[in-house]
Amino acid sequence: MEIVSAAEAVSHVKSGDRVFFQGAAMTPKVLINALTDRYEELEDVELFQIHTEGKAKYTEEPYRNSFRTNSCFASGNVRDAINSSYGAYIPIFLSEIHLLFRKNILPLDVAFIQVSPPDKHGYCSLGVSVDITLPAIQTAKKVIAQINPQVPRTHGDGIIHISKIFAATQVDTPIHTHDMEAPSEIEQQIGKHVAGLIEDGATLQMGIGGIPNVVLSNLMNHKRLGIHTEMFSDGILPLVEKGIITGEEKEIKTGKIVTCFALGSQKLYDFIDDNPLIHFKEAGYTNDTAIIRQNPKVTAINSAIEIDLTGQVCADTIGNYQYSGVGGQMDFIRGASLSEGGKAIIAMPSITSKGISKIVPYLKEGAGVTTTRAHVHYIATEYGVVNLYGKNLKQRAQALISIAHPEHREQLEKEAFSRINKTR
Repeated sequence: MEIVSAAEAVSHVKSGDRVFFQGAAMTPKVLINALTDRYEELEDVELFQIHTEGKAKYTEEPYRNSFRTNSCFASGNVRDAINSSYGAYIPIFLSEIHLLFRKNILPLDVAFIQVSPPDKHGYCSLGVSVDITLPAIQTAKKVIAQINPQVPRTHGDGIIHISKIFAATQVDTPIHTHDMEAPSEIEQQIGKHVAGLIEDGATLQMGIGGIPNVVLSNLMNHKRLGIHTEMFSDGILPLVEKGIITGEEKEIKTGKIVTCFALGSQKLYDFIDDNPLIHFKEAGYTNDTAIIRQNPKVTAINSAIEIDLTGQVCADTIGNYQYSGVGGQMDFIRGASLSEGGKAIIAMPSITSKGISKIVPYLKEGAGVTTTRAHVHYIATEYGVVNLYGKNLKQRAQALISIAHPEHREQLEKEAFSRINKTR
């Protein structure tokens, strides 16, 4: 491995290359910015990523004339680019992105990563973002790293030997943090409803944000909970400290917290650092429905942008505007549904910040269906929880209207009546 300046490290990228960026808290910003600075000498460089943090300068003028973004997730820093002629979105389950690399569908020329310094055996840690980074470094022609002593060393599969790193630069800066915000009153109500569905001994999957944090804060009297998830944040820490999360009833990695990435505060990263309790795996493992379903009482909590009266869930687009991505929602919805005693839950406010109902007669024109109506089970809003499983279309409409915002129920009832009684 050669230690060089960031500018020299990224000099190995050529015009026409496909370059992978590690994401979330581990986004290698120094390397990315150094590559962007080469815009005048490069053309047609494809940047492949899922969720990255920090300013994405490469999506702006004049840089975007040399770089195009090809992403499996529309994070806020690249959202406008993905919805323009300078970028594109690939709809794919998080559990299957690794196949794009391993089956040579999207072969990688270069992978940019951020790692810990090597240990005495020469192994660097991928830190808190193993997800699709592990298959990326296993298949890329060249791996370029920024080595950072502030990267937590994580247990599991997220390691790379220095002999596999083509070139590296050294940095010493904190990795990206995401501090928890106080939940709104509506999020508190939803979180309490969802927490009421969780049983002792359940295996949890949940993401980041107000609702997951409220759910977790309402589990202080639970017992023997486990974690098998695609990501987690600070909300689990009090439950681990109080001995509520033990993982003792899990069938897969009993006693371990299993994840493919983490995003949160420095306190979270300090907890993760060199902690054998936490096992980082690639997303092809954590999100594999065949693995998820083997755990007991898998309770998967996900969100939605809108849900129609038949139960179709749109969670990644606003009309035809790509807002986020398919991600792992269907992986865990299906895994939870097939788990013994499992529960698949979609939790969301009944209305948007502008007062628009999120329970709608029809999805917006151009909207993507993230979770089909045949897969959906529990839906939770601040007005309660309904289970659509086994219900016919009329019953589904009635159930969803019962947890819609009161100001929208009458109109939804009219729309439901019109839909049901419409004749050809």
